[in-house]
Amino acid sequence: MIGAIADDFTGGTDVAVAFRRAGLRTVVLFGIPDSDVLPDHDAIVIALKSRTTPAADAVRESLEAAKWLREHGVDQLFFKYCSTFDSRPEGNIGPVADALADFLGAPRAAIVPSSPEHGRTQFMGHLFVGQQLLSESPMRHHPLTPMTDSFIPRVLETQTERAVVLVDHAEVRQGRRHLRDAFDKAQADGARYIVVDAVSDDDLVEIGYACIDDVFVTGAAGLAGGLGVARFNRAGAVTPDALGVDPVGDVPAAVLAGSCSARTLEQIDHMQADHDSFWLDAVSLPDAQALAARALAWYDARSGSSAPLIYSSLPPAELSHVQSVLGVAGASQILETAMGIIARGLVERGVSRLVVAGGETSGAVVTALDVAGGLIGAEAAPGVPWIYTTGSTPVALLLKSGNFGDAGLLARAVEVAA
Repeated sequence: MIGAIADDFTGGTDVAVAFRRAGLRTVVLFGIPDSDVLPDHDAIVIALKSRTTPAADAVRESLEAAKWLREHGVDQLFFKYCSTFDSRPEGNIGPVADALADFLGAPRAAIVPSSPEHGRTQFMGHLFVGQQLLSESPMRHHPLTPMTDSFIPRVLETQTERAVVLVDHAEVRQGRRHLRDAFDKAQADGARYIVVDAVSDDDLVEIGYACIDDVFVTGAAGLAGGLGVARFNRAGAVTPDALGVDPVGDVPAAVLAGSCSARTLEQIDHMQADHDSFWLDAVSLPDAQALAARALAWYDARSGSSAPLIYSSLPPAELSHVQSVLGVAGASQILETAMGIIARGLVERGVSRLVVAGGETSGAVVTALDVAGGLIGAEAAPGVPWIYTTGSTPVALLLKSGNFGDAGLLARAVEVAA
């Protein structure tokens, strides 16, 4: 059985759907569960909120998750991070990978951020977002983890003292057997981390086969898909039945958007053409409780029938102003806390379909709603599945990473059942 630890909640759903597509029965858990009662599964994904927490906290939470997974039968661990390798110079990818590798006694680990279906590819060690180098993409303006270097071996070397080597695309094209030999040689030469190029899903399948016997593997959802294919074909896992009738159905819906990515801003603009919207102005009201109360009062007073949008997202220049007034950490804390309170208030008012944009915002919403996990449904966009919470009153959640989806995703998601 394979187990995955994701460093944010949207990443957890992304890797879960990659396993599910490959034919693995997959359980998604938000945080380490209290219960050992799980449905039949071939893969378990534990989604944490550790991407931007202090490195020591991220390490501690990831080790707790790894111990739980090992105690529940996992023989291979997958550490999932964003396909744009979101991190700061001090971590958290390197420190968490170091801790997990040491815990597992793993002599090596592949590092594969490529996810071609999301437009992320790596060639000669350089990560691309579409046709742009990572360092020239909108990710260079990310408010918490600005990515200003595209050469992944160098980025990782700032976060770990372990040796890092690159296996480039010319070697990947020679297939899984050659790759396995290349990994063995890199390990024999003292490398702990092997950064591997990939520009297509076929590349990722070959890498997945090359990694299939490694106790520890890391990457984005693209590699999870390739590894899932390899494991499915080896084990002959049972293909999960497609989720039938949407258990939530035609219910009140809303969108909560906190991501400041260029794509989310585009999606917000598209949705505002036909939907009521409310912006969370943390500068004028820097109190999470009061800010949430204002938003919920607006929701109660609105007369429109279309699903509303409540957002805090801003373009880079306006975001910089908010952060200059409140501080980066202060702004994030106020807005994430407010989003969680708003989500809880909306559900209490009968909203049972929530679309959430942004990894940090998704984490705040899931935490506020006390969601332990759920069933994976259909994808509203590649890597963005509906999740149906368990319990007597299920809620449909669509947790969208900031850069995922086309311009119409938010509006479409609240208008059409999954």
